[in-house]
Amino acid sequence: MVPLLAFTCLNSFLLWVPQKLRIMGSLVVILVVFMVTAILVKVPIEPLPFFAVTMIKIVIINSFGAILQGSLFGMAGNMPSTYTTPIMSGQGLAGTFAAFAMICAIASGSELNDSAFGYFITACVVILLTIMSYILLPKLEFFQYYQSGNKGDEENKLDLMKKGSASCPFVRDVESYGSASESRPLSSSQEPQQKPSMLVIFPKIWVMAVSVCFAFTVTIGTFPAVTVDVKSTIANGGAWEKYFIPVSCFLFFNLFDWAGRSLTAFCSWPGKDSKLLPGLLLARVLFVPLFMLCNVQPRYNLPVFFHHDAWFITFMILFAFSNGYLASLCMCFGPKKVLPYEAETAGSIMAFFLSLGLALGASLSFLTRGIV
Repeated sequence: MVPLLAFTCLNSFLLWVPQKLRIMGSLVVILVVFMVTAILVKVPIEPLPFFAVTMIKIVIINSFGAILQGSLFGMAGNMPSTYTTPIMSGQGLAGTFAAFAMICAIASGSELNDSAFGYFITACVVILLTIMSYILLPKLEFFQYYQSGNKGDEENKLDLMKKGSASCPFVRDVESYGSASESRPLSSSQEPQQKPSMLVIFPKIWVMAVSVCFAFTVTIGTFPAVTVDVKSTIANGGAWEKYFIPVSCFLFFNLFDWAGRSLTAFCSWPGKDSKLLPGLLLARVLFVPLFMLCNVQPRYNLPVFFHHDAWFITFMILFAFSNGYLASLCMCFGPKKVLPYEAETAGSIMAFFLSLGLALGASLSFLTRGIV
């Protein structure tokens, strides 16, 4: 979390570096690290050198991953809010895929080395596909239009189209692209040539920024530090005991988190100026004691109140869905509360506060687990 947070912050000051270099460079570095990792799976290494190499790779991956994430949110900030959703839902989909891979590895009974090699080779293939996709992206006229800064009143147009048309968001955006020549030019105060100021932008988005930070602080402060130690009370030594945590903890969290993130493409309630959104995020604190009172083992301080597996699974579904939906709304709304030429910087700031929430949650997790 430390290099992730540090480089997400640094990315906010690297906007003078071309966006293409930041994104493509990060993808290439991460690909090389995963390729090296896949090779090292088959190479015998002593524990201490292995630990040192692993820590170095973690720092490199999280550092360039932070630059990649911040740049992607900044790029999406120049587009309608519906295009921030795929980035958020993509992260949820990645977690779901990893949980499925874990379950398949357990079911197959594969050797640890073989499973690890399969994980890292799969990651390399996905990153290669990502690089190919990013190479093709600038060739799309739709992308060129929004990246040129000619954003104008697209959000207002989309709102009007939603009221008068039942077509999908992509069709509505293509329609607005086709009528771009009719949109009014940017005013002098909105010219993309102006240098965005963080001191001006942050007061406009601080509610969304703090909200997304709080969302991930609560989530990572509980999952997986507390939830991974919950034991099944109905398995009785059967197969369910082996699959309980991979399924009810990791798979269910990632699956419903993905569902919540994806829902924001179709539903944006509550609105970006509503006080209910931060209120709902504050209410998620209730999940912390609920998970603590499940059958977490070993435990030394608190009693077990929710014994049955069904309680834990219900809490996990609600916990994951609310995290995905509410956090994704915050990330979508942040860049829409500023002027068009400030959107990329606003997206980078939102990415920083997302990473800050992850770091704070990771620190808090030691406390929450210790209380139990």
